[in-house]
Amino acid sequence: MAGSAAELSIKADASEVRRASAWLEATAMRHRVPAEQMHRLDLCLNEALANIITHGGPSARASPVRLVFQTLRGPGSAQAEVMVSDGGVAFDPLEYKQKPGPRTLSEAEPGDLGLVMMHGFADDLSYRFSEGRNQLTFRVLWTEPE
Repeated sequence: MAGSAAELSIKADASEVRRASAWLEATAMRHRVPAEQMHRLDLCLNEALANIITHGGPSARASPVRLVFQTLRGPGSAQAEVMVSDGGVAFDPLEYKQKPGPRTLSEAEPGDLGLVMMHGFADDLSYRFSEGRNQLTFRVLWTEPE
């Protein structure tokens, strides 16, 4: 499979999320990622950044968040992935256990659905903690016309 990549560094700050989304959209368009897959990647990116900003702690805000976009294409198939690397508190979203759903509307609480959505939008998620950094990668797949 042949591939290509692009990178961006941002601060772990809510003001940077829009810039990251715009970068992802422009990069995905340059790499001919279909709109549906681009949208799925953007939803995952927004959730990952929200989690870093909200839960990453001071160490996340003190170091850059690194985004790496990559596409791989083979005969009839393609994939795009985004790796998000941050210096925040170690957190493996693949180990996250969703709480049981509320039985009534009065028991419902806002939030806690972002990771569930990431699992639904990404075709593949992977995580590792290396050299003091979280590295979350989410991937989408599609079939290319021959």
